[in-house]
Amino acid sequence: MLYYLFEYLDKTYDVPGAGLFNFITFRAILAVILSLFIATVYGKKIINYLQKKQVGESIRDLGLEGQNEKAGTPTMGGIIIILATLVPVLLFAKLENIYVILLIVTTVWMGTIGFIDDYIKKFKNDKQGLPGKFKVIGQIGLGLFVGTTMYLHPDIIVQRTIENPETETQVTEVIAKESVNTFYVKDKAMLTTIPFVKENEFNYSKLISWAGEDYKSYVWLIFIPIVIFIITAVSNGANLTDGIDGLAAGTSAIIGLTLALFAWVSGNVIFSDYLNIMYIPNTGEMTIFITAFVGALIGFLWYNTYPAQVFMGDTGSLTIGGIIAVIAIAVRKELLIPILCGIFLMENLSVVLQVSWFKYTKKKFGEGRRIFRMSPLHHHYQIKGFHESKIVTRFWIVGIFLAIITIVTLKIR
Repeated sequence: MLYYLFEYLDKTYDVPGAGLFNFITFRAILAVILSLFIATVYGKKIINYLQKKQVGESIRDLGLEGQNEKAGTPTMGGIIIILATLVPVLLFAKLENIYVILLIVTTVWMGTIGFIDDYIKKFKNDKQGLPGKFKVIGQIGLGLFVGTTMYLHPDIIVQRTIENPETETQVTEVIAKESVNTFYVKDKAMLTTIPFVKENEFNYSKLISWAGEDYKSYVWLIFIPIVIFIITAVSNGANLTDGIDGLAAGTSAIIGLTLALFAWVSGNVIFSDYLNIMYIPNTGEMTIFITAFVGALIGFLWYNTYPAQVFMGDTGSLTIGGIIAVIAIAVRKELLIPILCGIFLMENLSVVLQVSWFKYTKKKFGEGRRIFRMSPLHHHYQIKGFHESKIVTRFWIVGIFLAIITIVTLKIR
């Protein structure tokens, strides 16, 4: 909203300094400062309100050290993250930008699912919360919305060089003829990036090239299910990672900073050309959202680091996962998720492997056996005697290492 005000002042009255709001970097700096302020200052007020309403965490006895001390700690702190993200976005971002709209919808959508789950747990005294099938239905619904929008919306395109635009059914406009045989075009193709490969652009339509000459028209049959899977997997991974103080928020902040870099360079024609990556118009505006998101996570960490004064609950963890997934899909870097979100992946896999192996051995030997002492993975290290602060710090270090590997893929192929 402030963006439109200062744009008007700049164009109409030529107010000194108003033109700064045209720069993404300037608005991104304002967004992160405001989100930090909201999360740290108003976060305390929200925590006091949650304590007053006795929205405390019910702790299951898992035999972990220091576990019982956390009983009664306010949960639903994800509200802090959501508010500290959305307020700066509404003030500083271009709200007509389709990528910003997608992220706002994702935040509200997943935040609502998480809030309902936490509300049922705390106010209806149902420890199970929202049944898992309804969570999955909500995640599938968001995946359908995001995938359909990505496929149909005219502003979601890539600009690239191709040889013959007449044979490309998804080309919407020829911008320029670069040479006799090459053209610079706007393309609706559902492309993604394969890491560490020289010719790294991959069109999802190639997966159904066997379907006939008009196969590119049916790419949505592949693309939308992939979007649904990614959103479901990443949001559940973030949810499982939120098990000890500061782990999910800190890990997500590292991921967010990396995605902010990708969004900025992908939406900048100069940097995308220099790095030889896809130029995706309008994605640079996502930098405003992502910096606000990262600021909100870091501000939340002020109260969530050990010993935590508040937990994010499903209100926060499901929202975080959904946001990260949608950003990765929007910048066409979803195939980097196993690397960048490696912590989420490890947490997810540890649960899947533990449950699968337990069921298999129980069926075969009559007694269930375990791979890990406890899952998710962070609990395994707790059982081994590591203090949770050390576990969180080491997981953050791994997250930073994975983020560096992800950034390196911009040049190393």
